[in-house]
Amino acid sequence: MFIFANLLVALAQILDILLTIIYWLIIVRALLSWVNPDPYNSIVQFLYAVTEPILSPIRRLLPGSLKLGLDISPIIAFFAIMFLRSFLIRTLFDLSSRLRLTG
Repeated sequence: MFIFANLLVALAQILDILLTIIYWLIIVRALLSWVNPDPYNSIVQFLYAVTEPILSPIRRLLPGSLKLGLDISPIIAFFAIMFLRSFLIRTLFDLSSRLRLTG
Protein backbone atom coordinates (compact mmCIF):
# COMPACT_ATOMS: atom_id res chain seq x y z
CA MET A 1 0.00 0.00 0.00
CA PHE A 2 2.93 2.33 0.52
CA ILE A 3 3.47 2.45 -3.25
CA PHE A 4 -0.07 3.74 -3.82
CA ALA A 5 0.39 6.18 -0.92
CA ASN A 6 3.58 7.52 -2.52
CA LEU A 7 1.75 7.81 -5.84
CA LEU A 8 -0.96 9.88 -4.18
CA VAL A 9 1.62 12.16 -2.54
CA ALA A 10 3.36 12.71 -5.87
CA LEU A 11 0.05 13.41 -7.59
CA ALA A 12 -0.95 15.88 -4.87
CA GLN A 13 2.38 17.71 -5.13
CA ILE A 14 2.16 17.96 -8.92
CA LEU A 15 -1.43 19.23 -8.75
CA ASP A 16 -0.43 21.76 -6.12
CA ILE A 17 2.38 23.09 -8.31
CA LEU A 18 0.13 23.24 -11.39
CA LEU A 19 -2.61 25.08 -9.51
CA THR A 20 -0.05 27.55 -8.14
CA ILE A 21 1.31 28.23 -11.63
CA ILE A 22 -2.21 28.74 -13.02
CA TYR A 23 -3.00 31.05 -10.10
CA TRP A 24 -0.03 33.28 -10.88
CA LEU A 25 -0.68 33.26 -14.62
CA ILE A 26 -4.23 34.48 -13.99
CA ILE A 27 -2.89 37.24 -11.71
CA VAL A 28 -0.44 38.38 -14.39
CA ARG A 29 -3.19 38.34 -17.02
CA ALA A 30 -5.51 40.38 -14.80
CA LEU A 31 -2.77 42.93 -14.16
CA LEU A 32 -1.93 43.12 -17.86
CA SER A 33 -5.57 43.86 -18.68
CA TRP A 34 -5.20 47.17 -16.82
CA VAL A 35 -2.43 48.43 -19.13
CA ASN A 36 -3.80 47.27 -22.52
CA PRO A 37 -0.76 45.26 -23.70
CA ASP A 38 0.24 44.62 -27.29
CA PRO A 39 -1.84 41.59 -28.40
CA TYR A 40 0.91 40.51 -30.81
CA ASN A 41 3.48 40.14 -28.04
CA SER A 42 4.39 36.47 -27.63
CA ILE A 43 4.18 36.63 -23.82
CA VAL A 44 0.70 38.14 -23.96
CA GLN A 45 -0.39 35.53 -26.48
CA PHE A 46 0.97 32.77 -24.23
CA LEU A 47 -0.89 34.16 -21.21
CA TYR A 48 -4.15 34.37 -23.15
CA ALA A 49 -3.70 30.87 -24.59
CA VAL A 50 -3.09 29.35 -21.15
CA THR A 51 -5.70 31.23 -19.13
CA GLU A 52 -8.54 31.59 -21.63
CA PRO A 53 -9.64 27.92 -21.39
CA ILE A 54 -10.10 28.50 -17.65
CA LEU A 55 -11.69 31.95 -17.72
CA SER A 56 -13.94 31.58 -20.77
CA PRO A 57 -16.28 28.92 -19.30
CA ILE A 58 -16.61 31.00 -16.13
CA ARG A 59 -17.61 34.04 -18.19
CA ARG A 60 -20.24 31.99 -20.04
CA LEU A 61 -21.74 30.76 -16.76
CA LEU A 62 -22.06 34.24 -15.24
CA PRO A 63 -25.55 35.71 -15.44
CA GLY A 64 -26.03 38.88 -17.46
CA SER A 65 -26.67 40.94 -14.35
CA LEU A 66 -23.07 40.36 -13.18
CA LYS A 67 -21.55 41.54 -16.46
CA LEU A 68 -21.19 45.22 -15.61
CA GLY A 69 -18.11 45.94 -17.68
CA LEU A 70 -15.83 44.42 -15.05
CA ASP A 71 -14.51 40.91 -15.64
CA ILE A 72 -14.90 39.01 -12.38
CA SER A 73 -13.98 35.64 -13.88
CA PRO A 74 -10.39 35.81 -12.49
CA ILE A 75 -11.79 36.29 -8.98
CA ILE A 76 -14.05 33.26 -9.37
CA ALA A 77 -11.11 31.28 -10.78
CA PHE A 78 -9.04 32.29 -7.70
CA PHE A 79 -11.76 30.98 -5.40
CA ALA A 80 -11.96 27.73 -7.37
CA ILE A 81 -8.19 27.29 -7.22
CA MET A 82 -8.14 28.01 -3.48
CA PHE A 83 -10.94 25.47 -2.98
CA LEU A 84 -9.10 22.82 -4.99
CA ARG A 85 -5.89 23.45 -3.08
CA SER A 86 -7.66 23.34 0.28
CA PHE A 87 -9.93 20.38 -0.43
CA LEU A 88 -8.45 18.19 -3.17
CA ILE A 89 -4.76 18.49 -2.35
CA ARG A 90 -5.30 18.10 1.38
CA THR A 91 -7.62 15.13 0.79
CA LEU A 92 -4.98 13.39 -1.32
CA PHE A 93 -2.33 13.96 1.37
CA ASP A 94 -4.67 12.70 4.12
CA LEU A 95 -5.65 9.65 2.07
CA SER A 96 -2.01 8.78 1.46
CA SER A 97 -1.18 9.07 5.15
CA ARG A 98 -4.09 6.79 6.06
CA LEU A 99 -2.95 4.26 3.48
CA ARG A 100 0.50 4.21 5.06
CA LEU A 101 -0.99 3.56 8.48
CA THR A 102 -3.14 0.66 7.27
CA GLY A 103 -0.46 -0.91 5.08
